[in-house]
Amino acid sequence: MESPQAVKQRFEIIGNDPSLNRAIEKSIRVAPTDISVLVTGESGVGKESLPKIIHALSHRKHAKYIAVNCGAIPEGTIDSELFGHEKGAFTGANQARDGYFKEADGGTIFLDEVGELPLTTQVRLLRVLETGEFIKVGSSKVQKSNVRIVAATNVNMIEAIKKNKFREDLYYRLNTVEIHLSPLRERRADIHLLFRKFASDFALKYKMPTMRLTDKAVKALENCSWPGNIRQLKNVTEQISVLETEREIDETTLIHYLPKSSNLPSVISEEKRSKSDFSNEREILYKVLFDMKNDLNDLKKLTMELMENGNDESFKEENINLIKKVYGESAAEKEFTDESHEEQLEILQLPNQKKSRETEPRIEDPYDYAEDIEEEETLSLQHKEVELIKKSLDRHHGKRKPAADELGISERTLYRKIKQYDL
Repeated sequence: MESPQAVKQRFEIIGNDPSLNRAIEKSIRVAPTDISVLVTGESGVGKESLPKIIHALSHRKHAKYIAVNCGAIPEGTIDSELFGHEKGAFTGANQARDGYFKEADGGTIFLDEVGELPLTTQVRLLRVLETGEFIKVGSSKVQKSNVRIVAATNVNMIEAIKKNKFREDLYYRLNTVEIHLSPLRERRADIHLLFRKFASDFALKYKMPTMRLTDKAVKALENCSWPGNIRQLKNVTEQISVLETEREIDETTLIHYLPKSSNLPSVISEEKRSKSDFSNEREILYKVLFDMKNDLNDLKKLTMELMENGNDESFKEENINLIKKVYGESAAEKEFTDESHEEQLEILQLPNQKKSRETEPRIEDPYDYAEDIEEEETLSLQHKEVELIKKSLDRHHGKRKPAADELGISERTLYRKIKQYDL
């Protein structure tokens, strides 16, 4: 069994981080077996290296190794790519074709971005994992394939299962052994090592001296979050190698090449926070509108019962809470005199209701409003309202609060009506 250091040299893997060494050790240990392996980690961390190690150290090393990017194949053709198809199976299928599972028989298939597989393809893949059997598209003949599957994904599989985007049984079948590769921001000691390796490679490629970083530039490089991980670091190194004429790169020069997206998490959090604030404000507005609707319904109910039951003490006792809610504590505590009760009814009563009250002893439906209200009736109601407000203000020596309590309206409404009628 090869040592992790020998494997890193053989496959040109750079880094001494403990998490990286642990991932390589697990790959070496599972390689001689045929169990399925799931490699997890963010995009750009180098997940494609581990399946190569597993295949090269297994007894299948002399058979084919096929890497398939599941996210790059259209949904309509992925079944044909993986399992093959018969002639005439679909439009454009001019001849029969073997899929990757047939081609890799006896070897290893690396399914990169396996979380992007359609659900129908996931069912077929589960059958291959469990029985080694598959059926070509457009065929009814069952075929056998002896392949080892190593999968990789940057998707949170547990979340994908909860959202019904990935089959739970397939996840546990693929995840016999899980190997996780940490992102570059958690392996800061490896960042400069990788930069030096890439700088050396590009110096040979473009036939120029190798770049070097000053101490401050090294710190700036290591403090960057590198959301694109190793792939992004390699691209930045190539840019500097090509564009800069000076071979010693200081901090000021390096900062121009560092990804601005290193601040992306804070920007995203601000966006989420603003969306959350907007959502909360909208919920508060809905609640206020809902409460206003309930208050209006309570006011209608109390008004109708007041007009039907009159100045009945038993009515007041039964509806004390409703009176407090609509008119306030002071309105619930004071006595309803015949005079004040009549005044409240006059304020709350609409013109057509007032007219019907003069001719009928009891109002059957206080909400049966007339479609057209005569102008003289509106003026009469307004005149009566002005008269009641003046009378109440005189009784309380111009004090608005007790006058408003007596009229059964808020002090703010009374103040508005005083301004409106120039009292």
